[in-house]
Amino acid sequence: MNANLLNPFLQAAVEVLNVEVDANVARGEIRLEKSSMTSDDITVLINLVGDIYGVVMYGMRLSTGLSMVSRIMGQEFTEMNPLAQSGIAELGNVISGRATIRFSEAGYQSNISTPTVLIGSGVQVSTLDFPRIVVPLNTRSGLFTVHLALREKPSGTLPNPVEHISLAGVPASQKNP
Repeated sequence: MNANLLNPFLQAAVEVLNVEVDANVARGEIRLEKSSMTSDDITVLINLVGDIYGVVMYGMRLSTGLSMVSRIMGQEFTEMNPLAQSGIAELGNVISGRATIRFSEAGYQSNISTPTVLIGSGVQVSTLDFPRIVVPLNTRSGLFTVHLALREKPSGTLPNPVEHISLAGVPASQKNP
């Protein structure tokens, strides 16, 4: 995976964590993994589509997630209830959104999906043949790990192949009468 795909996420994560949760972020050792990812207590998954595509995952222990969401929401959380899950999902959403803005500024158009939050450790998440860059970020709240399994779309490919599918001779862009 190209390091140019890592930097926008790393910069965005450090900025957002420092501002939103007063994290005082320190980066751990970056590593490349080719195996399935085993989820932490809390894992936020966000897919990217477009010129840059794949999946980004943010993992943390329950105590880290509760500490972070308590700071973000301005109230104490002792369990990962739906409101806390929403706050953690939004944290991943903001980081990913800022990274895609940086991609856009560099000429790459990509969009992010709605976040998916996995609660419970030990879930195997396969990125198939996408290797993952793993970036541990040490914060005041605990370890926050960024997993990036991203690729740059090869030039000359269709931006949205679904637009070119037809059904019974009717192009997809035509509306039903």
